[in-house]
Amino acid sequence: MKRRWFVILGAVALLTVVVLVGEKLPPFGARSQGERLERIESSPLFKKGKAQNLIETPMGMSKNVFGAVRRYMRGGQEPTVALPVNAPTFSTELDQAFTMTWMGHSSVLIEIEGVRVLTDPVFSKRASPFQWAGPARFHPTPVTVAELPPLDAVLISHDHYDHLDMETIAALQERGVPFVVPLGVGAHLEAWGVPLRQIRELEWWEETAVGNVRLVCTPARHFSGRGATDRNRSLWASWAIVGSTQRVWFSGDTGPFPQAAEIGERLGPFDLSMIEVGAYDPAWGTVHLGPDEALKMHKQVGGRLMFPVHWGTFNLAPHRWDQPLVRLVEQSPLLGVDLLVPVVGETVAIGEPMLSSFWQGRVDEWAVSGRSTLDE
Repeated sequence: MKRRWFVILGAVALLTVVVLVGEKLPPFGARSQGERLERIESSPLFKKGKAQNLIETPMGMSKNVFGAVRRYMRGGQEPTVALPVNAPTFSTELDQAFTMTWMGHSSVLIEIEGVRVLTDPVFSKRASPFQWAGPARFHPTPVTVAELPPLDAVLISHDHYDHLDMETIAALQERGVPFVVPLGVGAHLEAWGVPLRQIRELEWWEETAVGNVRLVCTPARHFSGRGATDRNRSLWASWAIVGSTQRVWFSGDTGPFPQAAEIGERLGPFDLSMIEVGAYDPAWGTVHLGPDEALKMHKQVGGRLMFPVHWGTFNLAPHRWDQPLVRLVEQSPLLGVDLLVPVVGETVAIGEPMLSSFWQGRVDEWAVSGRSTLDE
């Protein structure tokens, strides 16, 4: 009996050493130091060096989490059909453009009042610290980083791997583009070679300008961390992209929180809301929106058109890959929400509602099969 305990303790100690040593590798980023750490320690959004949500947000293990793991292990979430990926077209007259191009997941290129903004760019094959393991893409990116048009800003919502990718950041920084990020995330970027002059680090309700467009850091309800020991050491955020006449809101990753209404009151109404609808489960409903809660948040912030993000690219949750979209299309008429849903790579004007024929086909297939989106 005593020998068995020694073996168990030895295994735990070895695993601990592996984790601690592994977190020193570049993909895990870095922790804040110096002036950045001083700013964190003086911020009301942090407590003892850790970012806080506006309302209580339980994150502990529970039977619900274990249930989600069992559902995830059953499989069946990935596409059995080839997903369409368009070759995007970008405007040559940016001052006249108000468009969006979906790159997949939460990566969206927004053209607004002469400015191009790219959100949460992840162009690697996997949403993972290592490209030999982890969730792989269902589809290729419509362009490479090198094929992107000139950018005026890159917006990052938080530091999770499906939103902040080391290889993509390294490729983008060579363009000299500014990175606008929540407080603490700049430590990762600096560790990956991004010059400090290209990093603009904001807290909630702070803002910076690119041309005539304001980029406003707004609250979200989530968490952060790239390893086992850095939970909540950096801030997470949603973002308002505010022009003189055109406005877009990007939710990043968030659970429901009543203070979202303040975003709409202070910065809305928004011509377009880009809200996460996928990679959700009741077990983590405090930090992720499913389709039903996403529709409510769209109304909260004063959105006109809703574009669903954070679905259809990586296998990150127990539900079928297309369930969030089908559920969204089913429920949106009940709340009077208009959707804008192009395929990946398609550049569309932010104006009228639209559901691509491919996505309509997915909705129709569910209807014919008799499956329920509530059971997926």
